[in-house]
Amino acid sequence: MDQAAYILASGWACSYKLVEDGQRQIVDFQIPGDFLGLRSVLLNVSDHSIEPVTDIEVTEIHVADLLAAFAQTPRLATAMLWAASRDEAMVVEHLVNIGRRDAAARLAHFLLELGARLALVGLGSKEGYACPLTQYLLADALGLSAVHVNRVLRQLRERGLVTFRDGFVAFGDYDQLANFAQFEPSYMDQTGPLLS
Repeated sequence: MDQAAYILASGWACSYKLVEDGQRQIVDFQIPGDFLGLRSVLLNVSDHSIEPVTDIEVTEIHVADLLAAFAQTPRLATAMLWAASRDEAMVVEHLVNIGRRDAAARLAHFLLELGARLALVGLGSKEGYACPLTQYLLADALGLSAVHVNRVLRQLRERGLVTFRDGFVAFGDYDQLANFAQFEPSYMDQTGPLLS
């Protein structure tokens, strides 16, 4: 049987792990353009689950076709290597978020990173972006309670930094928020030496 991975064409999904007591840790959110299940088909291991956050559409990519495309188009393989490196850098930031940033900086950094990712695919800007995530999903991604997420969002809004209302994240003062969260988006840069 030919294994397949998927590219998220539209909608949002999340990857997560359940711990023994049933609690969920969201590892990441997938947005249009992201791969779903690539690691599990290439390494024959599935160490997390994926669940749609909204209605989604995906494009199926058979692994044999993907490997053939890499052989014929080395630039595509290089782009995939860059994407994997970017994903690894995001995991590092997520670990720092949960381990060392306080709740307000953690949430601010997360919203900024998500905005930068969405901007790469034309769905966000420094003004803001549409966001279907609930406070419960944010809580599971950030290691906080939904009540704490609500409290922090209110604090950030009252400081004029960011507002998350009616499915839209609006940055009030992007530069001040980035400074507050110590957000430096260079780890998501698309213009590395391998791709230029």
